[in-house]
Amino acid sequence: MTANDTKSDKKRQRQQNILERLGNKPIVLVGIMGCGKSTVGRRLAQYLALNFIDADSEIEKAADRSISEIFAEHGESYFRQGEKRVIARLLDAGPQVLATGGGAFINDETRSGIKEKGVSVWMKAELPVIMARVRKRPTRPLLQTADPEATMKKLMDERYPIYEEADMTIWSHDVTHEAVMEEILNALEDGLPPLAKKAPDEQEDKK
Repeated sequence: MTANDTKSDKKRQRQQNILERLGNKPIVLVGIMGCGKSTVGRRLAQYLALNFIDADSEIEKAADRSISEIFAEHGESYFRQGEKRVIARLLDAGPQVLATGGGAFINDETRSGIKEKGVSVWMKAELPVIMARVRKRPTRPLLQTADPEATMKKLMDERYPIYEEADMTIWSHDVTHEAVMEEILNALEDGLPPLAKKAPDEQEDKK
């Protein structure tokens, strides 16, 4: 057996272990905008051979509008109602990697649904890391303010205590996406419930 074979075998065993312990629940990534939920989520889904779903993209499909257009035309409250309905539907779709928008987990009903039907992972990040990332995409509706960094700091102060209710927390540092994915895999291995031991057959091969 070559080194590559051994590596592939270990990956398969790790993948199988996580998926069996996950059961029928989705992995739900939560956290502030720019923490890497979509980019890392895609890699995580590929590693675990699961579908990747971006809740924001599903909201845009359902509304036939971009999120910026939804905010501009109807406001944040309207968007949050649509977000709540879409995520409730996605939570019933079984094992997958689901990346949620930054405000989704803040909604009480959505948070309860995620706690009941999913396994949530908070991708925690510090302000400088977040700002370096969000500046690359200046169209985010909540940051259309005179001082985006102050706005982000306020959002983090409000939301981080709620994100703490997630099942697991990892740090999304300024490292490769693969390194952050590895943090999530480690958290899943450490935090998922163990598999129930199967009772031995009372009678085997009756003769």
